[in-house]
Amino acid sequence: MRKREDITAQTKQNLIEAFWLLYSEKRIEKITVKDITTKAGYNRGTFYEYFTDVYDVLEQIENSLIPSLDELPPVSTPTGSLGMPLGAFFELYNKNNKYYSILLGERGDPAFASKLKNSIKPIIMQVFYDKTNVDRKELDYILEYTLSAMIGTMSYWFNQSDTLTNEKLHELINRLMEQGVIKQLPL
Repeated sequence: MRKREDITAQTKQNLIEAFWLLYSEKRIEKITVKDITTKAGYNRGTFYEYFTDVYDVLEQIENSLIPSLDELPPVSTPTGSLGMPLGAFFELYNKNNKYYSILLGERGDPAFASKLKNSIKPIIMQVFYDKTNVDRKELDYILEYTLSAMIGTMSYWFNQSDTLTNEKLHELINRLMEQGVIKQLPL
């Protein structure tokens, strides 16, 4: 029985990898089930055992890349300032670079950035849950701005050929969050 489960998992993974190779080259609207099955070496019936259509493959890949709340490290704020999980972001990006660089790039899925933000935002909001002096609506906007900037900056970083080192980017994002953008400009 275990051998059958391994074969099933490998078949599904082969179909996902075939899809990903195609998705890396062209938009999803241009990918057919036939393209995927031909590249993976399976028939259409096998594809439909695992997926409903090409969009379902993408959805399953994206869902596997979204960290759950228990996978994210706790965010603490010993100084009372917002401690963004920057290290966790870098680790997450490095681990899933193959996918994130495409999904968050120009040809990717615009909804994926929102899914990613919405998975991270609740854990940061939780840090401020007991604080009565926090305007939750304003905090939501602050987190949206910060997470969008972090995701956008890291996506840009991954798609550059001549880039900053991991440490320099980490330092720059920290300075931007702690001191603001204007102080970083050579005015």
